[in-house]
Amino acid sequence: MSVSVAKGRIPMEMKKLSISAKRQITIPQKFFTMLGFDTEAECTVRGNELIIRPVRNNTGGEFAEQILADLIAQGYSGNDLLEHFKKAQGQIRPAMETMLMEAEKVASSESGYITYEDVFDTEEKV
Repeated sequence: MSVSVAKGRIPMEMKKLSISAKRQITIPQKFFTMLGFDTEAECTVRGNELIIRPVRNNTGGEFAEQILADLIAQGYSGNDLLEHFKKAQGQIRPAMETMLMEAEKVASSESGYITYEDVFDTEEKV
């Protein structure tokens, strides 16, 4: 049985799922297709909710426009632009992971602070 509920302005569909003896669930086909699941899911706990969503392998896309604008301003175009863009985009996730690890250390008073330049290595070398 599927129930549609409007929470605020975002429509929400709910379906009761069975959990097997091995703690397994089956994602309903409609939800599987609608959300674009493939072979992996990401599972997160938020408060008393379990959130299951498709794994997104293309990380750093939210910075694509800024990366391209910066590279174009530096004079890159054509294949050079593409190669530098791929390299810059590949640095986003490791930089974010470093920032998160450093933030956890600072929060637990294990270290001082870290700057944007430290994470993204943007200071010019002399």
